[in-house]
Parts: sequence; structure tokens; C-alpha cells
Amino acid sequence: MTKEEVMDELKSKRDESVYRRNERSGVGDKQFGVKLGEIRKTASKIKTDTALGKELWATGNLDAMLLASLIFDPKDLSLDDLERMLKDVPNMQLAEWFGPYVVKAHPEKDQRREKWMNSDHVMVARMGWSLTASRVAKNPEGLDLPGLLDRIESEMGDAPYDKAWTMNYTLAEIGINFPEHRDRAMTIGEKIGAFRDYPVSKGCTSPFAPIWITEMVKRQSK
Repeated sequence: MTKEEVMDELKSKRDESVYRRNERSGVGDKQFGVKLGEIRKTASKIKTDTALGKELWATGNLDAMLLASLIFDPKDLSLDDLERMLKDVPNMQLAEWFGPYVVKAHPEKDQRREKWMNSDHVMVARMGWSLTASRVAKNPEGLDLPGLLDRIESEMGDAPYDKAWTMNYTLAEIGINFPEHRDRAMTIGEKIGAFRDYPVSKGCTSPFAPIWITEMVKRQSK
């Protein structure tokens, strides 16, 4: 498919309720308002096409960028490409696709992790902390966990919401996976109070770090 064909197909799938929801997330009119399931259907027809993905991403249209996230081959993108694209991300929905499907699948992502953590751009910083949370959970060797807790304690309370979300994830992973740091992680969570009142559905675990840590440790002991 060409870029024009894809854009025409996405436009034909406009859904007014999706459009309005995206508007509220700050996207404005840079979208068609396509249901995520429909975007996935179009991606399944295209499969992998990084060149087309770059064209779609460059449109600045949310639906096209979401689709691009599904058809990129991460290995075909440079770290500079990823950093630039992170700065283009307009809302959490795209961040939650581009991060896991593209950035976290890139073989050299950890080379930029610390740089991104220190970025002044909220979506870049969010990604740096998200990568750090994954390292804490899966490959913590070489990480300065006390140093990370120091940063979280001093920075998370004033961090923008989207960055604070992945800093909080890092805090929880430290508390869950490292008993020697658990009490401090719990104390930091209580002190900052981030996501204490976050609404959760019945049966789901609160993202408030002390509750999250306690629940996950309980599950591990079963």
C-alpha cells in the first residue's frame, strides 16, 4: 500500500467517539479518530514496512503514527530516529504503542537509556524511566538502585504526570524485586503519594507504590 492509500483507508474508518476522546487527550484535529482494532487490521495487511512507516509518521496524524508503530522494523531505525520520534509523540496512547513495539524492541536501546532519563522532554524522559523499570525487573546488573531511589525521592513529586508514571513504575519494581530496598521504596511511595487516589477497576491493583509492592510481593510468596 502507498501512503495515500493508507491515509484514505484510515480516513474512511473515522469514529466520532474516538475522535472526541483523542481531542481531549490534546491531539486536536491531527487525526481521523480510528478505533485501535481497525488500525491493527490495516497493519496486519501491510505487515512490516519501515519506509512506509516513516512516511506515515511524518504526516503527524495520530492514526497514521499509531499504524506506523505497528509496521516499523525497529532494527531499521537509528537511535537518533527513536529520539526524534519520541519528541513527536502527542499523547499516551501513542506512547504506549511506540514504546513497547518499537523502542523496547530496538537492540541498542540501552545506549540511550540514561541520556533519555535526564531529558527535559517529557516523552523522552518517560521512555528513559520505562527502560529503567524494565532493567530493574529483568536485567538489574550494573544498576545503582540506591541512586535510583535517591532520584525518585527528589524528583518524582515535581515531575510531569507522564514522566512520574514510569518513575513510579521503577520505584515499584525496585520494591517488588529487592527486599533490601523494599522498606525505603515503600517509604518513598508514601512520602510522595503519587497515584494514591488513582481510580482502579474491581480486581485490579492500584499503581500507588506501597499497595502495588505489597500486592505483588504477596503473590510471589504464594
